[in-house]
Amino acid sequence: RSVSRGLGDVYKRQDIIIHFFRSYPEMAIFLTLGIGFWVGSLKYKNFSLGTVTSVLLVGVLVGQMNIDIPGPLKSVFFLLFLFAIGYSVGPQFFQSLRSDGIHQVIFACIFGIVCIGSTYLIAKIMGYNAGMTIGLFAGAQTISAAIGVGTDTIGTLGISAEKQQEWLNIIPVCYAVTYIFGTIGSAYILGTLGPRLLGGLEKVKNDTRALEKELKQDNEENDPALMNANRPVVFRAYKIESDWFKTPQTVKEIEKHIKEMGRRVFVERVRIDGEVLDITPKTVLKQGDEVVLSGRRETIIEDESWIGPEIFDPELLDFPVEDIFVLLTNKELHKKTVRHLRSLPCMHGIIIKQIKRSGVEIPVYPKTVLYKGDTLEIVGLKREISETAPTLGYVDRPTNKTDMIFVGLGILIGGIIGALTIHLGGVPISLSTSGGALLSGLFFGWLRTKHPTFGRVPEPAVWIFNNLGLNMFIAVIGITAGPTFLSGIREAGFMLFIAGVLATTIPLLLGLLIGAKVFKFRPAINLGCCAGARTTTAALGAIQESLGSTLPAMGYTVTYAIGNTLLILGGVVLVLLSA
Repeated sequence: RSVSRGLGDVYKRQDIIIHFFRSYPEMAIFLTLGIGFWVGSLKYKNFSLGTVTSVLLVGVLVGQMNIDIPGPLKSVFFLLFLFAIGYSVGPQFFQSLRSDGIHQVIFACIFGIVCIGSTYLIAKIMGYNAGMTIGLFAGAQTISAAIGVGTDTIGTLGISAEKQQEWLNIIPVCYAVTYIFGTIGSAYILGTLGPRLLGGLEKVKNDTRALEKELKQDNEENDPALMNANRPVVFRAYKIESDWFKTPQTVKEIEKHIKEMGRRVFVERVRIDGEVLDITPKTVLKQGDEVVLSGRRETIIEDESWIGPEIFDPELLDFPVEDIFVLLTNKELHKKTVRHLRSLPCMHGIIIKQIKRSGVEIPVYPKTVLYKGDTLEIVGLKREISETAPTLGYVDRPTNKTDMIFVGLGILIGGIIGALTIHLGGVPISLSTSGGALLSGLFFGWLRTKHPTFGRVPEPAVWIFNNLGLNMFIAVIGITAGPTFLSGIREAGFMLFIAGVLATTIPLLLGLLIGAKVFKFRPAINLGCCAGARTTTAALGAIQESLGSTLPAMGYTVTYAIGNTLLILGGVVLVLLSA
């Protein structure tokens, strides 16, 4: 009797929990997100499920409670996600279409077609329906957003409600089965196998070092100040004791002497005869004076050998220094190199800390080509920054304010365009509201580079739209599919995993071959292009770690902008072909 009473209490508590989540489905979503993000952060050696897969699987478990979630909820967050994706890559997307990177654009288009085509052929051979095809494509190509556009497109086909629900239920099953190898397999193929296929790891490393050397070549030899964008900029004070100063030297002569040593260091402030002074090129320094130098840590640290010992002087070092981001909008600097930019008079005293393109950090080398829409992080004295920044473009000062008018109207306009439908042979064809939101994001992201005074979406807000938007959508998908997930696994069978391995591997191997033989890309750029065209950031990290270089990022940014757009819209194409 006591055992029965105890079991009854357990069942009663279960009923209370289930009733709570069924009454408040939004709480089930936040439960899924919280646990999903935690599981996604766990790692065993280099293995991790990743946030999206973890959220989906946790959603499936939570979905066993048979929770009803209103349909529009997931669509709202998914549209925010797609708009944010388009907004992030829009500037690079349009710039790449008319830039020197046109070969990378063409490569990304071919690669995307190979990804879509190979997935379709494998699905056709296996006899998969449209839902299974989309799930296979989204997982094997690690393009989670294809689930959303595929779902929307299935909703426009005019098929029976029963068949539509059957297809929708199988999508997350196929995605979950194929995504894990899609992520891990891509990182292994490009990071480990790829260099060996391109001639061997050591050969690829040597070619990467040679290409880095070419990009670093400069009239001033190899400037250590531009070797690595991650190295911090520092300001340090020294007491002048070197014999070189027995003859007093002007600031202009000192900076010329430093330049002749192959370094880029600036004189920022001095104390002469006990008085702290701002400097001009004609300011004269002698033994016993004190000086503040600015530059990267690895260039400054050697200065004691020729100037004198470092000193700690709070008063001398107490002056305003700015570290700001500038959106490059100056037409005259479009397609110019970093070396050209540094040669401008306005750049005296200014150090480029990093360059970001489509949100990805690229190496800061003298021969790195700049494009409109790039974001430059620059460091210098406040008066120098105020003179330089307007020459480069728009100062993107830190803010927590998002232009929601811009976002709201952008998604609305895109949704209206995407909802327009044409009929070919009786088949309704449209981009769907999700495809329209993506294209709208591309356009509005590009528009902001033309008119940067409006449409600001801070990087943290973009992160929220991207991560929360996509994962909220995936959480709802998982919870909704929960009751039928296990039966879907049985229906799909083990061969689905094999199909996913093939759909992941074939495009990557063909991409490496096409990049090397047809486009003649250097190995590091080739690997970066394949990672970008497949939109797999994990693979880019694996490549950079394998080669010990950030150079592959220079092949990643253009192809990522094209690949992200093409593969997401590929979800529409695959549904129409499969249906």
